[in-house]
Amino acid sequence: MDAVIVGQFVGKEALAAVGGPTGTIINLLVGFFVGISTGATVIISQYYGAKKADMVGYAVHTSAAFSLLCGAVIMAAGYLSAPYILRLMGTPADIMDYSVTYIRIFFLGSVSNMIYNVGSAVLRAVGDSRRPLYFLIACCVSNIFLDILLVVIIPLGVAGAALATILSQTVSALMVIAVLVRTGDMYRLIPRNIRLDTRMFHRIVRIGLPAGLQSTMYGLSNLIIQSSINSLGTDTVAAWTAYSKVDVLFWMILNAFGISITTFIGQNYGAGKLSRARQGLRVCLAMAAGACVTISAVYYTAAPVILKIFTTDAAVLNQGVFIMRFLVPTYITYVVIEIYSGALRGVSDTWRPMIFTLLGICVLRVVWVLAAVPLRREITTVIFSYPLTWAVTSVIFLIYLHRYSRLK
Repeated sequence: MDAVIVGQFVGKEALAAVGGPTGTIINLLVGFFVGISTGATVIISQYYGAKKADMVGYAVHTSAAFSLLCGAVIMAAGYLSAPYILRLMGTPADIMDYSVTYIRIFFLGSVSNMIYNVGSAVLRAVGDSRRPLYFLIACCVSNIFLDILLVVIIPLGVAGAALATILSQTVSALMVIAVLVRTGDMYRLIPRNIRLDTRMFHRIVRIGLPAGLQSTMYGLSNLIIQSSINSLGTDTVAAWTAYSKVDVLFWMILNAFGISITTFIGQNYGAGKLSRARQGLRVCLAMAAGACVTISAVYYTAAPVILKIFTTDAAVLNQGVFIMRFLVPTYITYVVIEIYSGALRGVSDTWRPMIFTLLGICVLRVVWVLAAVPLRREITTVIFSYPLTWAVTSVIFLIYLHRYSRLK
C-alpha cells in the first residue's frame, strides 16, 4: 500500500524509493534476525510436540527477550548505516533524499517489527496460524488508513508512508503480546519472566543462525543485483520496485508453506512420528506447487492491469510488464528450495540448507552478475540470474534430502 499510494500521489521517484534500494537494505538487516527467530519456532514446536511445558516456557521468554534486543540493534544499525549503503549501491541522485527519509523512519519501528515476528513464530510453533493472520489483517487495514491520512490528506510524502508502516506494525505487535499474555496454555508469556536463558538462547541461535545467515546471503546477492538495476536509471528502478511489491506476495505465500512444514515436521519429529512427517512434506510440496502455478498464471495474464495500480507512467509500465512476464513463469523452479529447506529445519538440520543456498544461489548469482552483466548491460541479463540459481539449488536440495537427510 505504501508503494501504491506513493506511486499514484507523489510520483515515480518516490515509488522507486520506497521499495527498490530501501527494500533491499531492509530485507538484509531484518531478514537476518527474523531468520534467527526460526530457531525459536523449531525449538518450541519440538518441545510442544513432546509436551515439555517447562522447556516451552524457557523458550518463549528467551524468544521475547531476544526480540527486544534484536529490535534495538536493527534500529541503531539501520538508522546509522542506511545512507552509506544507499550510496554504495549507486542509488540514483533523484531518489536519494526520498530513500534516506523512508528507510530511517522505517528502522525506528524495528522493535515492534521484531516483537510481531517473534510472537507470531511462537504461535505458529504451537499450530496457531490463524491469529497471526488476523493481526496482519488489522495491521494492513491500519496501514491503508494511515497511508491515506499521512500521504494524501496530510501530504507528508514518503515520510508519511514510513510513519504509516511503523504505526501499523505497532498495532500488530500489541495484539500478539495480548494473546501470549492471556493464554492459559504452556506457551503463556509472563512479562516479569522475560530474560535470556543462556542455554535456551544458545539452542535457538544454534538452529536459527544458519537461517539468518541464509537470509543475509540472499540479501547480499540481491543488493548486488539492485546495484546493477540502479545503474539502468530511475525508470528501471521504479519498474523493479512495482514488480517487487507484486512479487513479494508470492514469496509470502511460499514462505507460509515453508513455515508450516517446519512446524508440522518439528512437532511430529519431537513426537517420534517420522512417517507422518514425510507424508506432510509430500502434501506441502504439492500444495505449494499448485499455489505457485496458479499465481504465476494470474500474474502473467494480468501484468499490465496489476502494475497500473502503482503507476501510470508509460515507460515504467512497459519495463515492469516485461520484467514480470519474464520472471513469473520461472517461479516453479524455487518451490523445492523453500519447502525442503523448511522441512530440514524442522529436524534441526539447518547448516546444510544454508551451505546449499550459499553455493547454489548467492555465490552463483554474484558470479553471474559480475561476469555476465558487464558484457550485456540489460535488465534481461540481470534478472536471468534468478531462475538460473533457483534451478541449480533445487537440484542440490532434491539430491540431499532424498539420499542423505534424516527425512530420506
